[in-house]
Amino acid sequence: MSAKSIILGVVAIIVVVLAYETVYFVDEREKAIVFQFGRIVQSHDQPGLHFKKPFINSVQFFDARIQTMDADPELYLTGEKKNLVVDSFAKWRIRDVAKYYVTVSGLQSNARARLAQRVNDSLRQEFGKRQVQEVISGDRAEIMELVRRAVDSEASEFGVEVVDVRLKRVDLDPDISERVYSRMYAERARVAKELRAQGAEAAERIRSDADRQREITIANAYREAEKLRGEGDATATLTYANAFGRDIEFFGFYRSLNAYRTTFQSKNDVLILEPNSKFFQYFGESFDAVGEMTAPDDTVIAINQ
Repeated sequence: MSAKSIILGVVAIIVVVLAYETVYFVDEREKAIVFQFGRIVQSHDQPGLHFKKPFINSVQFFDARIQTMDADPELYLTGEKKNLVVDSFAKWRIRDVAKYYVTVSGLQSNARARLAQRVNDSLRQEFGKRQVQEVISGDRAEIMELVRRAVDSEASEFGVEVVDVRLKRVDLDPDISERVYSRMYAERARVAKELRAQGAEAAERIRSDADRQREITIANAYREAEKLRGEGDATATLTYANAFGRDIEFFGFYRSLNAYRTTFQSKNDVLILEPNSKFFQYFGESFDAVGEMTAPDDTVIAINQ
């Protein structure tokens, strides 16, 4: 390799190094600060290719994207002296990179800490003006916008823009929540007890009405049955009376036969009565005809079937 080639190679390396030290590129997601011996000489917000003095200037890049500051849950006092546990977060990004570097040393942790303090102070101030109902539902959007404006105004002092502030969760203090839950439980239990009592009353009323209707139905049915039974008995009596009136002697004889049949249903049946009893008036002298014993008048005989 000739000396000329070596010299050309060295010159090319020097040119490349000088070009590398002279040119830098800023990404659209970044902001850059140019330092000269530790002093800020230039800042760039616009992305693209930029130039600096080689070996004299240095460049430091900072993330220009939207960052999230997630604060720890804090206890806030409302206008009606009730504690609320509030969990919030803020969205922010670098607005003035030079001021950002000077005030917070270019550290996101320092920026988050200062933002958290300002968000906390603004929320405490806004919550202190309102009651619980207004904080939870009524003025929630207004509170977030007021806090965002206040924090953004203060954050501009260290080169930061606050894009948004949001409340993730707003709860009552655990002790208060427990008492509220106990009161709600007692109220629901009271309502449930009242509803059960009303149901029991309605059930008893329905049951009483059903019992009354049952008694009325049974009474009406019994009355109708007795009426029908009476009409049947009257018809039967009339029928018997008509039949009895046609042939009194035969009817008496027929009824005596039915009485004999009913009385002597077993061979072991025994009947003791006087011989001249009307029970055997239709037998007359027929006892002798069948070979049965005939006793004198005014004596008692025993008859077996």
